[in-house]
Amino acid sequence: MTMSDRGLHSEIKRPRSTLSRMWRLSRQHPSTIVGASLLFILIAIAILAPVIAPFDPTDPNPTVRLTPPSSTHWFGTDELGRDVFSAVIWGARISLRVGLISMGIGATLGTLLGLLAGFYGRWLDTILMRLIDILLAFPGILLAITFVAMLGPGLNNVMIAVGIANIPRFTRLVRSSVMSVKTLTYVEAAESVGVPSIRIMVRHILPNVLSPIIVLVTLGIASAILSAAGLSFLGLGAQPPTPEWGAMLSKARGFLRVAWWWATFPGLAIMITVLAMNLLGDGLRDALDPRMRSQ
Repeated sequence: MTMSDRGLHSEIKRPRSTLSRMWRLSRQHPSTIVGASLLFILIAIAILAPVIAPFDPTDPNPTVRLTPPSSTHWFGTDELGRDVFSAVIWGARISLRVGLISMGIGATLGTLLGLLAGFYGRWLDTILMRLIDILLAFPGILLAITFVAMLGPGLNNVMIAVGIANIPRFTRLVRSSVMSVKTLTYVEAAESVGVPSIRIMVRHILPNVLSPIIVLVTLGIASAILSAAGLSFLGLGAQPPTPEWGAMLSKARGFLRVAWWWATFPGLAIMITVLAMNLLGDGLRDALDPRMRSQ
């Protein structure tokens, strides 16, 4: 076999070894497959909500109010006769959107602040970290309630508030990762030849700190969905008649004795969504861990 044939043979084998490593990690952590499968199903439900939902979730029908689960209304109806199954299906679209946008805000701003603080250090690091410490002095949900109270109730304001409340987590994580990466030889070499700081941060440092960011985003989406549901439960989030899971729980709490199904199914939807994101996040954390990667 010639040298070129060996090189070609190694190039053919390399993807196979990568796939085998991913398959081995999946077998070691089957919960990752479960989480990814559940998340895929939830995303498909959210996308196909107009097709799957048999009724308009905002259309009242007083003739069937507080009807228990049946062949017509699988999850029963609420106090206005609206189909709970259709509301849960449409709620998947709303809750996933809230989680993704909230984490997008928190991850983007937190990563930017963490990069600046970790790379430049000195007085900039001191100022940014003291501001982050002030935000961390408040529980996340209390901080979100404060921002919603300032911005006003509504789903869009909830996404902004939850995103701002998650900025400190990303800032501290990225800062610590950047401080360890910027001491590596290739970063010092780039600085010595006069590469601009922005280019160093974007091209050399950021790609090497993406792994923990991805894991934190995955786990953070679950907490963002819970926070948004909690704010809606308090009347600060989605406003009627928006079919949001937390708002549905808030309305259903007064009918637990006569309509158990109204609160049960939105609660199960929240539980399954959070479970799927946590299982996927735990699996990604193990797969992206260098100690696991070397096995």
